[in-house]
Amino acid sequence: MNLNINLDKERKEMVSIQRIEKIIKKFSSVRIAVIGDMMLDEYLIGKVNRISPEAPVPIVNIEEERFVLGGASNVANNLTSLEGEVFVYGVIGNDTNGEKFIKELENRNINSDGIVKDETRPTIIKSRVLSQGQQLLRLDWEKDTDVSEKIQNKLLENFEKNIENIDAVLLSDYNKGLLTKYLSEKVIEITKKHNKKVMVDPKPQNFKNYIGATSMTPNRKEILDYFGIKKFTSEEQIAEKMAQLKDELKLDSVVLTRSEEGVSLFKTRHKRIPTVAREVYDVTGAGDTFISTFLLSICAGADLYEAGVIANMASGIVVAKIGTATATPNEILEFYRDNDNILKNI
Repeated sequence: MNLNINLDKERKEMVSIQRIEKIIKKFSSVRIAVIGDMMLDEYLIGKVNRISPEAPVPIVNIEEERFVLGGASNVANNLTSLEGEVFVYGVIGNDTNGEKFIKELENRNINSDGIVKDETRPTIIKSRVLSQGQQLLRLDWEKDTDVSEKIQNKLLENFEKNIENIDAVLLSDYNKGLLTKYLSEKVIEITKKHNKKVMVDPKPQNFKNYIGATSMTPNRKEILDYFGIKKFTSEEQIAEKMAQLKDELKLDSVVLTRSEEGVSLFKTRHKRIPTVAREVYDVTGAGDTFISTFLLSICAGADLYEAGVIANMASGIVVAKIGTATATPNEILEFYRDNDNILKNI
């Protein structure tokens, strides 16, 4: 493939605080549908005072049990924290954990009308046992085979009925069986038919399920895995692979998150935004925060670069927090004001 790659490593143009405020102010009027693998994260927190006489393992006396939205529902949680209106579409089991999951959605004022219960699957839950700040064990309850066609069609029916009430769709793929080729293609078809944007947070093995989406946000490892290479050797190679991915999947743009190296954007040329982080305590959920903020910004009128800058700041906020965290509009504005000297140079 002969690709004409334009590199624009640095755009020396500051996004003003007034422009950022104007974009963020519109977040509350944006309506996003999140479709993906819904999960519940459980944290069991306690103290260890002795070792079990039955086996050489610690006995944890549980003092606190906490539930947090996980997987695609953490993306929805991020959108809500950013004041967007959210509709979720996914599958849970007809079980106690499913009831807990719905309750957590209600606590966050997230519309759950698009959730379908499947008698053949458990609600996905990841339980973590912690003591003195250390994770001792994780227990997963899940079934990652493809969701039945009957359940897929029920979810699609729920989604299509509400399509006029949303501005964009976010497909959040954790490879747990919901975003099959059939369902993904139908969602993209319905969304494009109604002139809505569809952004994808993918898994490498499913990239080709998303042909024709508006944009895709792989991380560095995911794009390397997709192309079967171990590492990038230059900015030119990154630009080439992003252009190739855009062409192969017929996307409008590709947004590559690069951890400590920041973000790369590709539409007609490659643009890189360096990271702007304070202290990094925990990167859990930073990708969810990025894609949530990015899509809200695009829907609020930002261009690709402006959305990348705002989403990069939001990610910089959450990595300075411990555990799965979210950012708020006020925190983004405060972050900008605190780091304006750095931001002037990106």
